[in-house]
Amino acid sequence: MIESLDLGALKWHYIQNPTEEDLTFLEENFHFHPLDIEDCRSMAQRPKIDTYDDYNFLILHFPGFDRLGKILKVREVKIFWGKSYIITLTRSQWMLKNIFEQTEKLPEKLGDDFKQANSDNLLYTIIDRLLVDSYSLLLRVGANIESINRELFNKKQADLTIERMSITRRNIILLNTIFKPQLRLFQRLESGSIAGFTENSDFMEVYWGNIVDYYQKMWDMVEDNGELIEGLSKTFDSMQTNRINEVMKIMTLISTIFLPLTFITGVYGMNVELPFMSRIYVFWCIVGFMALVAGFFIFFAKKRRWM
Repeated sequence: MIESLDLGALKWHYIQNPTEEDLTFLEENFHFHPLDIEDCRSMAQRPKIDTYDDYNFLILHFPGFDRLGKILKVREVKIFWGKSYIITLTRSQWMLKNIFEQTEKLPEKLGDDFKQANSDNLLYTIIDRLLVDSYSLLLRVGANIESINRELFNKKQADLTIERMSITRRNIILLNTIFKPQLRLFQRLESGSIAGFTENSDFMEVYWGNIVDYYQKMWDMVEDNGELIEGLSKTFDSMQTNRINEVMKIMTLISTIFLPLTFITGVYGMNVELPFMSRIYVFWCIVGFMALVAGFFIFFAKKRRWM
């Protein structure tokens, strides 16, 4: 279903979960390129911008948590950007719906700096608010890393730490795939290589520069978080390896202590006549000798700092 919002000479058409009927309406009434319409049918497009004489077509990606609030997913937004209209198509970007509803109720929130609503201003506002939402998600990822750092030395929660670390690493990898290709796209807007539809292009370059600065800040956060989680992962692996080595060392020492004792009991457990077998005190002599051997190995291991 197509929802429309009139902002003077500007219109914002919002389409969530576009149907074939919606795409046919766009193709017949706006005469968009067939390849752009085909891109709107697909759900797995890379971020890009296609420029034409009378409109531009953008595909942008933004992160969003799943319903459990643990795993990040890609939220894809497709935007047709013309002189007198903005058309947004999405399947799951709930934040975009909120922006549309807020603008419908309070259109003056487009910005005090804008003298009148135009497509460049509206596009900037949409992208800016989506980036603010993405920034809040990055802060949550950073908070998860801090929490993992605090729990790193808690042996009782090792399994939970492994799970959280794996999920966080996956989220950061996804953030990398989202942010990296779009940085160049926004830089093209800032440089003016992609022309907008407002008469004062220099005025908008300042705002596109603000988008690039904000986006660069988030990209730096993603890289920093990636390095942090990688360092925490290596530290955790080292700790786990050290714990396993400690266990193996203790088990080896126990095996070493019991090896001569097992030999002695094996010899005197044979069903043959051995010297002094008929003497009562022989049993206690063997037990004492075994204790002496065990004590010697324990003393030797402590002296060498093996235990």
